[in-house]
Amino acid sequence: MNSESKPSYKILVCVPAFNEAKTIVEIINSSKKYADGVIVYDDGSTDDTSDLAKGAGATVIRSSKNSGYGTAIRALFQAAKEQYADIMVTLDSDGQHNPDQIPDVIEPIKQGYDIVLGSRYLGNNQGKVPKIRSFGIKTITKLAQSASYKGITDSQSGFRAYSKNALSKINLFEDGMAVSTEILLRASEKRLLTTEVPITVRYDLKDTSTHNPITHGIGVLYTVFQFISLRHPLAFYGLPGIVLLIVAALFMRNALNLFSNTGYVSTNMILIAVGIAVVGVVLLATPAILYTIIALL
Repeated sequence: MNSESKPSYKILVCVPAFNEAKTIVEIINSSKKYADGVIVYDDGSTDDTSDLAKGAGATVIRSSKNSGYGTAIRALFQAAKEQYADIMVTLDSDGQHNPDQIPDVIEPIKQGYDIVLGSRYLGNNQGKVPKIRSFGIKTITKLAQSASYKGITDSQSGFRAYSKNALSKINLFEDGMAVSTEILLRASEKRLLTTEVPITVRYDLKDTSTHNPITHGIGVLYTVFQFISLRHPLAFYGLPGIVLLIVAALFMRNALNLFSNTGYVSTNMILIAVGIAVVGVVLLATPAILYTIIALL
């Protein structure tokens, strides 16, 4: 055997699916050309998605109910780890992603990267994304950039590749679409090496899966705030607490000045000052509580 031969990798393609009987077989057959196996997570489909996926040669994990994209990704992460995958690729099951681009997505992993995002905003693809959808994606990506990787262009892409190192270090909790952002936040915390490659996404298909942009955005915002609050509790809670204590002191000073000059006791002003001060003290105490809890975990 040639000592300079390229190392082999166990590559698994993992596909979350919900009522994708029309496209799942084609996705599996195309993906098998580039992988050692395909795993499909059937998120409570009411059609023949599971049976068709099994018939096409995929390993199927079936949920009895629709639990959300985050639940599917968590299950696929676990399955890839249990099968000792060197590289895990995720892509959508509705036909919008092109499995023939899998080699492009996994190549940086072979070069040492931990996570590769397929971006629809690199190369010549930018003008092909519908304007309304593009606005939502770019807005959410800005939020993700604020707490993770500054240079990413497409934080919501479902076409990704993960190294064995990334699979071992990322623990997920989100159930919904915000999991895409959660992965980047946790990868940044673990200092995982991340890059992007250009991909194409089809928007001319009918009956592709869609998600409410408002609830998606709120979910991502909550995830980002939650992450920042746990990672930087002193800044997230402490600084607002100090500001509130200063405001409370100003209210109390005005109440005392009013009493000193007129003899009038402003009950409302005193109650406002006390209420704001209590909130400020709670916020100042929160970082200490969080640090204690995190240290015990």
